[in-house]
Amino acid sequence: MNTYDYVIVGAGSAGCVLAARLSEDPGVRVALVEAGGPDTAQEIHIPAAFPQLFKSALDWDLDTDPEPGIDGRRAYLPRGKVFGGSSSINAMIYIRGSRADYDGWAAAGATGWSYDEVLPYFKRAEDNERGADGFHGAGGPLTVSDGRSGHPLASAFVRAAEQAGHKTNDDFNGETQFGVGRYQLTQRGGLRCSAAVAYLHPALARPNLTVLPESPARRVVIEDGRATGVEVERDGAVEVIRAEREVVLSAGAYESPKLLMLSGIGPAATLSAFGIDVVRDLPVGQGLQDHFMTLLNFRTDAESLIGAASPANAALLQSEGRGPLTSNIGEAGGFFRSRPELVAPDVQFHAAPVLFHQEGLGAATEHGFAFGPCVVAPTSRGSVTLRSPRPDAAPRIVHNYLTTAEDRDSIVAGIRIALDIAAQPAVADLATQPFDVPASDSDAELLAWARRTGQTLFHPTSTCAIGTVVDPELRVYDVAGLRVVDASVFPSVPRGNTNAPTIMAAEKAADLIKGGSR
Repeated sequence: MNTYDYVIVGAGSAGCVLAARLSEDPGVRVALVEAGGPDTAQEIHIPAAFPQLFKSALDWDLDTDPEPGIDGRRAYLPRGKVFGGSSSINAMIYIRGSRADYDGWAAAGATGWSYDEVLPYFKRAEDNERGADGFHGAGGPLTVSDGRSGHPLASAFVRAAEQAGHKTNDDFNGETQFGVGRYQLTQRGGLRCSAAVAYLHPALARPNLTVLPESPARRVVIEDGRATGVEVERDGAVEVIRAEREVVLSAGAYESPKLLMLSGIGPAATLSAFGIDVVRDLPVGQGLQDHFMTLLNFRTDAESLIGAASPANAALLQSEGRGPLTSNIGEAGGFFRSRPELVAPDVQFHAAPVLFHQEGLGAATEHGFAFGPCVVAPTSRGSVTLRSPRPDAAPRIVHNYLTTAEDRDSIVAGIRIALDIAAQPAVADLATQPFDVPASDSDAELLAWARRTGQTLFHPTSTCAIGTVVDPELRVYDVAGLRVVDASVFPSVPRGNTNAPTIMAAEKAADLIKGGSR
């Protein structure tokens, strides 16, 4: 059978949620189409091992075109090509964003997406080990826990930030984001709790859910203005998986717009140039946002994570679910404002008890640690466009990192905060010498260093945004039976790591698709 009620493209964070929630109704037939395969690799489930997945067969291994704001460099963009998507290869940090993000969306026309309206969906998804309260849920599919590594080098960052005058915050998803502390993580018993683990695995036994792995989507089939199926490549042949109710694209902020454009939905001039018949002229792929990060790296004589993969630590992980192998690398961090008049953060920090350089691809062969800022509320916008009408061609991606004065000011201010923290005794006493830090504290050098060394924080959004490509119910404008449900629909990138907001959006979308709140 190749006809279903719903066909979902992408078994990533959003797709896993939708597959699980829609298939709760035994009378509904659901197909989940995924380009990758099952999440069986041990490096997925051992938290500290996730960098080993970069540029592997489980990574889409994308790159940008030359980025004008960072000296024409091409930025490496890892994305999960496996059940769980990027939630199977990420750093597992559970951050929702600021109230200001969602209230800003709603004020700009995203009806139903204010903070108070999305909070119930965050809580419904969550099983926080601290228990339920006004901000948190318990009993949901997604386990959220305190980190079990507690690495001393990450603790040193927090102490140094306190010494620099910054307040601590034990819940970045509570009343305020501001302050420093340790992140809560999507882990269960010290192991990764991806969207696949939380949502998809428990649903796989349902007879009304069909998962089609190793089946990359080629385009959405649109007949008389309605999406009626998805063309996929499966077992060496091309076939159409038909949808009687809806097609839902959950392929992510790079692949969802690419699929729409290959299907004739996008900027008319671009599509015509590639010989693609225009179904709907919409600004698909425009408005791309991401978080741009820099990390100061220091050498140390203290023990870092480079020796984490020992037999003793492996046994500790297996028997007790704790120890260095439970580290998510970015164990600690915080949120700051570069100017006192800001009501929400514009800078976020991550701190790692190991060297993290060369976009996460540089080998850590000596003890060290890293911490630094990202521009968490960027004003720069980029685009995703087609490179070729071939479905197997990677899209052209340009983020335009640091191309606005506001973003440049934020990253320079963030590096200054980092340098101040680095000068405090808790860090200064541990750092033996710099590994990769700015040569001076002049504005020009800080900006030049950021352009030379900065990287993505892996949070692309907004390429099929509410208000431009989809309506507030995530339906593609003027195409019946077609929705987009993933981070591409965010009107702007939230202030923080984007996995939790993506899961929230899919929880909300499941209700929208079903026709109302439960």
